[in-house]
Amino acid sequence: MSFDLRDVLDRRTGENFELYARNLNPQIVRVLKTIGFDRRYVRADGCYLYDESGDRFLDLLSGFGVFALGRSHPVIKKALHDALDADLASLVQMDAPLLAGVLAEELLKRTHPGMGRVVFTNSGAEAVEAATKFARFATKRKRVLYCDHAFHGLTYGALSLNGGKEFRKGFGPYLPGFDQVPFGDAEALERELQKRDVAAFVVEPIQGKGVNVAPSSYWDSVQELCRRYGTLFVADEVQTGLGRTGKLWAYEHWGLVPDIVTTSKALSGGYVPVGAMICSTEVSDRVYSSMDRALVHSSTFKNNTLAMVAGLATLQTIDDEDLVDRARVTGEAFSKGLAPLLERYELFHLVRGEGLMIGLVFGEPRSPGVRSRYRLLELAHKGLFSQLIVGPLFQRHRILTQVAGDSMNVIKLLPPLVAGQDEVDYFLEAFDDVLGSAHKSSSLVDFAVTLAKGALRRDH
Repeated sequence: MSFDLRDVLDRRTGENFELYARNLNPQIVRVLKTIGFDRRYVRADGCYLYDESGDRFLDLLSGFGVFALGRSHPVIKKALHDALDADLASLVQMDAPLLAGVLAEELLKRTHPGMGRVVFTNSGAEAVEAATKFARFATKRKRVLYCDHAFHGLTYGALSLNGGKEFRKGFGPYLPGFDQVPFGDAEALERELQKRDVAAFVVEPIQGKGVNVAPSSYWDSVQELCRRYGTLFVADEVQTGLGRTGKLWAYEHWGLVPDIVTTSKALSGGYVPVGAMICSTEVSDRVYSSMDRALVHSSTFKNNTLAMVAGLATLQTIDDEDLVDRARVTGEAFSKGLAPLLERYELFHLVRGEGLMIGLVFGEPRSPGVRSRYRLLELAHKGLFSQLIVGPLFQRHRILTQVAGDSMNVIKLLPPLVAGQDEVDYFLEAFDDVLGSAHKSSSLVDFAVTLAKGALRRDH
């Protein structure tokens, strides 16, 4: 009996949540059902998802940034079909695969001239793991600094760099020598760097959790301080890289020249997991210093053919469709359209980010009636108000968004880079409607109570 994908889909359709709860993670299923996100998606194209009822959802989450090119991009699909049809040799292991060399070359063309080598990985977390390993060995130093609210992945090394308490709780002790500094505080960074024992400072140019942005003066200091004290500057561009912020790399906004860059997510084209750690030739040569050290850092699937093809097709598509500039233009359209809503609604406080990495920040209003409802939600669970916006956007307007982090009133938008004015207009109309409801009526109270009860259950 041969495997038949269509037969599996036809026979098991509708069992999504039962199977996932029984065999993978029952708690995420509880969360999805609590917030009303328990839809069964059957198709995806561009900026949109389609469920079994034929309803269309605007995807402003894009798989946490994976679908920068939108879903089911024809160029990536064709490239992968071509690779499968060619029956290429893959993962020979005792080999120097052509496509890995070509993709590394293309990545290096797109970074600053100080970069010289690439290490491929299976994820962004693994790219961060590689960066910290290489930095420690190259500098002969043991300490690594990271920022509060940082997110660099959930494997053990990456978790040791994680600034989110909700992810770290119960998993300690963490790797020794990994120490936290406040994001945006150059003086605190210098106090640690001047000890001259820090191998690397690992930082997101824009923090994914909260969409936090530091001023230009901070980045000027970061680069100068790292150079002064011999610390490698590692820019984690796993989410911000490859056009997301309206520049190919977010570090370009501040004219930075990092020693190491990590990337992943968008590089996959939305199809095959892939990541990369990009570094200087000097750093790489210190690690791979002799033939007997040729395999001191490696991974079984690191150079697999399909991942390399997906990466090459993605970079070419970003160029051909001018997606970096498109992200800039569409990001400006979002900012322009959101400005009147900031004036109109006192719960809506701020828009931050760059390009198509957008944070919508909410806070306590002035009006007594609205303020009392806001405080009630915050008393039930800090940050719950944001879900009061995310829920109706999804239920009422079929727009998929996410809260930017636990216990914070920030919603993050990560639209596909192929999004345009139609998607901007659709979101703005829906967002205006939901904000209006949150301000002027109690029609969302039942939804809020449900969320509060669910949040309290999860807290215990």
